[in-house]
Amino acid sequence: MDFRSGAELLALCAREDCRISQVMRRRECALGETTDDEIRGRMSRVLEIMRESTARPIKTVQRSMGGLIGGEAQRLAAHAAQNRAICGPVLQRAVTYAMAVLEVNASMGLIVAAPTAGSSGVVPALLLALQEEYHIPDQRLLDGLFNAGAVGYLAMRNATVAGSVGGCQAEVGVAAAMAASAAVELMGGQPGQCLDAASTVLMNMLGLVCDPVGGLVEYPCQSRNAAGVANALVAAELALSGVPQLIPFDEMLAAMYNVGRRLPSELRETALGGCAATPAACQRCGGCG
Repeated sequence: MDFRSGAELLALCAREDCRISQVMRRRECALGETTDDEIRGRMSRVLEIMRESTARPIKTVQRSMGGLIGGEAQRLAAHAAQNRAICGPVLQRAVTYAMAVLEVNASMGLIVAAPTAGSSGVVPALLLALQEEYHIPDQRLLDGLFNAGAVGYLAMRNATVAGSVGGCQAEVGVAAAMAASAAVELMGGQPGQCLDAASTVLMNMLGLVCDPVGGLVEYPCQSRNAAGVANALVAAELALSGVPQLIPFDEMLAAMYNVGRRLPSELRETALGGCAATPAACQRCGGCG
């Protein structure tokens, strides 16, 4: 069982009367010539790493190798503990967790690239925040990860997830699309609604550049993971509410790829434009290259 596009994926879901996560699991079993138990066991390890990377910086600050970030997740958690957070509980936790994972990544800790290291905070942050708020069991959370994997697979097959190729819209944008689709399935949505949410995310983040200060995957990457979580949550809410998405996922993915290839090189992970070229960033990093 395989699929090459979102349209083919939805057709499989309709034909087999199953969810996106089930199609993705069957695909992995077939291509990997293994069992469902083995595949779910591997994904359980992924979930374990994700959970650890969201929790560690809240307990102990993780200073980044470049010195640009570290301690943000702990500040957010403390702010919420004082009942001062203005976001709802799901978004507040998700933002905190997304920032936390980027601290772990930037300090050379163990993370899960979902789909990349620079966008690794979005998927675990939203799924774990939903789990805590709605008491979702781990086995269902694994289904969310398989769903997210299907969207990431399509992005890698038909476009790109590399900031150097397509800008941050291809990294955090795809990560947020993965998270939105997974969230819709976890909250009882249909396969079509999952891909509607993913399409909405790509639409909302279209054109986002990749401009790491000092060439390091630290800043503004960490904040953009938090913004990606918010975007994913909004898109999932729209889809679950029945708000129509006029542009199919496949077409929006193609649009994202086309926009990314047209971005100037200064805005594709070279640290020569955008945030990286501002006076403050140049001063922090000892001058612009």
